[in-house]
Amino acid sequence: GQGVDEPLSATGFRQADAAGLFLSNVKFTHVFSSDLLRAKQTAATILGKNKFCKDLEIKYDARLRERKYGVAEGRPLTDLKAMAKTAGEQCPSFTPSGGETLDEVRERARDFFEFLCRLAVELEQKEQDMHGAASRSSGTAEEQLVFPWTNHCSEAELSSGSGGTSEILDANILVVSHGAYMRNWIGYFVSDLNCTLPTNLTKSQLSSVSPNTGVSHFIIKLENGNLLKPEITCVCLNQDSHL
Repeated sequence: GQGVDEPLSATGFRQADAAGLFLSNVKFTHVFSSDLLRAKQTAATILGKNKFCKDLEIKYDARLRERKYGVAEGRPLTDLKAMAKTAGEQCPSFTPSGGETLDEVRERARDFFEFLCRLAVELEQKEQDMHGAASRSSGTAEEQLVFPWTNHCSEAELSSGSGGTSEILDANILVVSHGAYMRNWIGYFVSDLNCTLPTNLTKSQLSSVSPNTGVSHFIIKLENGNLLKPEITCVCLNQDSHL
């Protein structure tokens, strides 16, 4: 939750190191992290392993915090499940006293995602103003965006959402957050924005919480800067081969 702001354990740092090595060839343009300590340490560790953007500023945002669990924070998961059972409900839909509802978490995720979309559109407009659309970026997509997904998804999935590898992204954003929050964000992508999913993804995988430092990769297209109709393709979900 939010109330117990613990640092990463030794295992957590090892996992963050592994994620950093996994993503070391990806050239990010922006990094956003939850302002809770465990996420801040994860983001800093990932960037510390990166070959291109070690010095990129990490921006901390309270909208990326884990779901607030109220009276259940700092207590074992078994206590939360017992509270839910007493209330005649089940996790994760159960909201402890003083906690956030799933709808409230999803609203935070929606607000942050719309902020990212506006950021990307503003970047594109600035680039066009400065250089003209034809020369907005130098180098090829392969030089700028090297994702380690080749063993985990088909080329068709990679190219379907990105128009092939020849396209250059206006923004390539790393977001570091928390398990329950990200599950809600993905639910928002799928149910509200009709996100295209990998063909081999099961319903149980879609509803499960990401393992620590699990990586999910989404390609977002905003045709003609249209913020109301983002086209979202999930390349991979909760990828943990680096662990």
